[in-house]
This record gives sequence, C-alpha cells and structure tokens, in this order.
Amino acid sequence: MAAATPSPHSARVAVVTGGNKGIGLEVCRQLASNGITVVLTARDEKRGAAAVEELADAGLSGVVFHQLEVTDAQSIARLAGFLKAWFGKLDILVNNAAIGGVQSLPVENVGEKIKGMDAFQMAELMRKSCRETNDTAKAGVQTNYYGVKNVTEALLPLLLQASSSGGGRVVNVSSDFGLLRE
Repeated sequence: MAAATPSPHSARVAVVTGGNKGIGLEVCRQLASNGITVVLTARDEKRGAAAVEELADAGLSGVVFHQLEVTDAQSIARLAGFLKAWFGKLDILVNNAAIGGVQSLPVENVGEKIKGMDAFQMAELMRKSCRETNDTAKAGVQTNYYGVKNVTEALLPLLLQASSSGGGRVVNVSSDFGLLRE
C-alpha cells in the first residue's frame, strides 16, 4: 500500500488524487517540498509507486502512495481508513484525478500541428480529434463528478478534524478541456 513510512505525527497531511503524473505529480512535489506529508493516490499501483520513488529520488521523503480508484466505494473507504489510522485527520484534499471522457482519434504529426497554437486553437484541434460516446461520457461523469463528490464526502470527517488546527481545505482541479464554447 504505502511505498514509504508516513509520520503519524506530521503537522499537516495532504491527499492528492491522480498524483502519479502531470499536474497531480507537481502538486505532490510542491506540497512535499513545503514540509507537508503527502498521500499520493493513483489507480495504478505500479505508476503510483514509481511516482513516489521519483519524488524520493528528488529528496522528498514525506510522500507515501495509496491506491485509489475514485469510482470504487471500497477503494475510497480503504483510503479513509488508512488516513484515519495513520493521521486521524486530513488538512488538504486535492481532487485532481480525472479522465477526458472522450475517445481520441488518431492525428498525424500532432506535435507539429500544435506548435504555435494558442489555448483556443489547441482546444479546437482536440475537439475535432475526439469522439464522445455514451460509454466515454458516462465514465467521465463517474470519475470527474461522482469521483470528486464521493471522495470528498468520505474524507470530510477527517477534514473537519483539522478544523481545530486552522481548517481543512479542498482543492478541485479543472482544465480548459471542460469549457463550453460556441
């Protein structure tokens, strides 16, 4: 479960969902570099453990891994139990885990095509090169809405425990990919 031994007496504890790559990994890096114990979560145990190892190699030892599938109630309950047993509270929850909810279509020379594009142009290219099926849309809603809702509700009692020490915080990460445009 955990790739390193967390400190149950740590002053502040954060959970980052989808912490094994991209924005989530950088959030883990920044929190850990500020002395916060970070529970990095990911669906895939190998990728999550590799991310913790990458951070440890960079000198950030206050990061532990816990497997989490945000669409699975039992997985969420296991995380809540782990946090309660080790820390008894949660100071920061970063809801970062997400999926695109679309099926990508092949685009030739995509690297060349995006050079020099602004955010709107990149979003338009993505819109044209993606297809949304009922299954991908359902998976997107399950992960990006219900996953955030269910993880937050399950961890809320632990966030409230931190309220006596300055208050727990919830951060929800989003992107331009979710913007609606004409």
